[in-house]
Amino acid sequence: MRDTTITMMCLGLLLRSWESSWPAKYEVISLSEERRFPSWQSNDNLAAFTDYTLVSAEAGAGAFLDLCSEAVADGYYGVCVSGGWVRLCRERLSGTKAKVSAVVGFPLGTHATRAKAFEASAALDDGASEIDMVLPIGRLADGDYDSVERDIAAVVQAVQGGALVKVILETGMLTEERITAGAKIAEAAGADYVQTSTGFGGRGASVSDIALIRSAVSIEMGIKASGGIRNAQSAIELLAAGANRIGSSSGKAIVHGLSKLL
Repeated sequence: MRDTTITMMCLGLLLRSWESSWPAKYEVISLSEERRFPSWQSNDNLAAFTDYTLVSAEAGAGAFLDLCSEAVADGYYGVCVSGGWVRLCRERLSGTKAKVSAVVGFPLGTHATRAKAFEASAALDDGASEIDMVLPIGRLADGDYDSVERDIAAVVQAVQGGALVKVILETGMLTEERITAGAKIAEAAGADYVQTSTGFGGRGASVSDIALIRSAVSIEMGIKASGGIRNAQSAIELLAAGANRIGSSSGKAIVHGLSKLL
């Protein structure tokens, strides 16, 4: 207990030192605000705010079973996988607190809207608790906001409240104006989270992305930072900037690398 207390105190000091070096617009969000989704604090377990992700084309059943075993052992919020592996993961995680997220329209977002809706519905049937959908990036970049909202709303309607819906923007491909618009559209369409990146589209999440998205949506909306997050320091900076969840295939490096920062 004493070692844990000391570790948390050190982590708090470390976080404050990072805060002092950030520009004012990246200021840590107020923890006193009422939020639908919890905000990370320095005494929280990083794993509990992390979706341990495996969306590799070559991964087989053994890799997904290992992913689930590690998720339970380390206390991750859940796992994030492609739709074809949802049922296996849900069965492996039965009786645990770990959730299963399924990617939809991944990674390009160019699927027909009805295909995304079907994919989301099928994932829900197979046991997914959350859907990570990619919006139509090209349409958002074109400013075709009505089409983007219809695309997201179709997925939201397909799961009928049976799963949380996260909307992936692919921030590395968008201007700040389009990021802001995409975040606002996601909320208007009934989604629960705005998510930064797929990890397949150039750069991943940044502190500035999180600050921009947080300024665009209400406090009821969650934010998931994903893409290029490979260590504990990056994860903590993104959570402190306003993200409510981290998505990463480097979960072990993030969770077990925390001690190296102290």
